[in-house]
Amino acid sequence: MLYLSIFLAFFVPNIIGYGGGPAIIPLIEAEVVGRYEWMSASQFAETLALGNALPSPIATKMAGQIGYEVGGVTGAVIAVLATVAPSLLLMLAALGLMIRFKDAIQIKRMSQWVRPVVVVLMGLLVVSFFEESMAASGWMHTALLGGAAALALMKFNWHPAAVVVSSLAYGALFLG
Repeated sequence: MLYLSIFLAFFVPNIIGYGGGPAIIPLIEAEVVGRYEWMSASQFAETLALGNALPSPIATKMAGQIGYEVGGVTGAVIAVLATVAPSLLLMLAALGLMIRFKDAIQIKRMSQWVRPVVVVLMGLLVVSFFEESMAASGWMHTALLGGAAALALMKFNWHPAAVVVSSLAYGALFLG
């Protein structure tokens, strides 16, 4: 039953999520944190941060990590398969339809409506992480990390992975 739950926790977000890893992260969080309660929002945020620091698609890394924590090696394999297989099948089917109807106004409109939905979902995720950070670390650490990250990314053009690693180091030194 555990393995079926792991499969569904990653299959459902991947089958209904459109837009890649960033679009399905809030859906995975709803399953892993909200529905099954395998981890807290703080633990999910840490998993996401670690996943962002490593190369390859974020959803598969998170599925592997969470699946392993919940169900060992078998859980990791099931979670990764549940993440990859539906996306691959849907992508092949959608590609065939989009090529066939590439000039249809409905296809063009659909593409225009997806971007705002992804922005809203990511915004909600940011607000959720901000609230969790404020509760766990206080406003001073949250403001300092947020401001330093924004400055490093926008002014000094740091690579996002460097910002994540620096934030992890800050957390280990001052919040651990």
